[in-house]
Amino acid sequence: MPELPEVETVKNTLRRQILNKKIILANIYWDNIIAHPKVEEFKKQIKNQAINDILRRGKWLMFELDDYFLLSHLRMEGKYFIRNKNDERNKHEHVTFTFSDDTELRYHDTRKFGKMYLIEKGKVYDEKPLKDLGKEPWDETLTKEYLKTKLNKKPIKTQLLDQSIIVGIGNIYADEVLFLSKLHPETEGNKLTDKDLNNIIKYTKQTLEKAIELGGTTVKSYTSSEGVHGRFQNELLVHTKEICPTCKTKIEKITVGGRGTYYCPKCQKR
Repeated sequence: MPELPEVETVKNTLRRQILNKKIILANIYWDNIIAHPKVEEFKKQIKNQAINDILRRGKWLMFELDDYFLLSHLRMEGKYFIRNKNDERNKHEHVTFTFSDDTELRYHDTRKFGKMYLIEKGKVYDEKPLKDLGKEPWDETLTKEYLKTKLNKKPIKTQLLDQSIIVGIGNIYADEVLFLSKLHPETEGNKLTDKDLNNIIKYTKQTLEKAIELGGTTVKSYTSSEGVHGRFQNELLVHTKEICPTCKTKIEKITVGGRGTYYCPKCQKR
């Protein structure tokens, strides 16, 4: 599943390929991907809009157009490909944007879980889905004091996945951050010390920065885009591993908040 580093990698890749291109036609082959507005209005509004920039907020790609932001969440397996207009459409390419130069940006999603919003520029941060997001990992106001106001008695692993607290941390990276912070994933969030909170902030930044540098993590069926494969999976310390790299204890796997969770019972005592 694409998390912040994978989305950042997609953003950077697409920036090199489609900036300043003008959309002359949008075709929607699976209506449920378009969350707002209605499909016909979406197609009408996006026509003749140029892609001026591509940004990221949490796990959302933000295509900055002339008058709107196109927001795209890749969910489980969404990815983008560049094709020529006359290339045969793959059955999993559910949204296509045709450019004035006869190339196309195609959204490919075997699970069909991805979502797109088209929102006026001036309203994009004041409306769903962006208005409810928490702080970016590198936000200067992401402090231990901020976390104290947000964390409750739920397991810290569950709360690291809560995008209204810190954005961009998914299952893989939460396991890595907690291992580096020496925290058991079931520890209650409101019982963490100042040192624990500072470590979460420190290792969240460190882990995500390294993952971005390596192009994210390629696991199972997910790759960020054509020809782009993450290398961070080679750096994983605990997620999907069998032996702790620090103490050589057998890694355990449990379920926390419905998510498969890896931890070292010796290094991450509750």
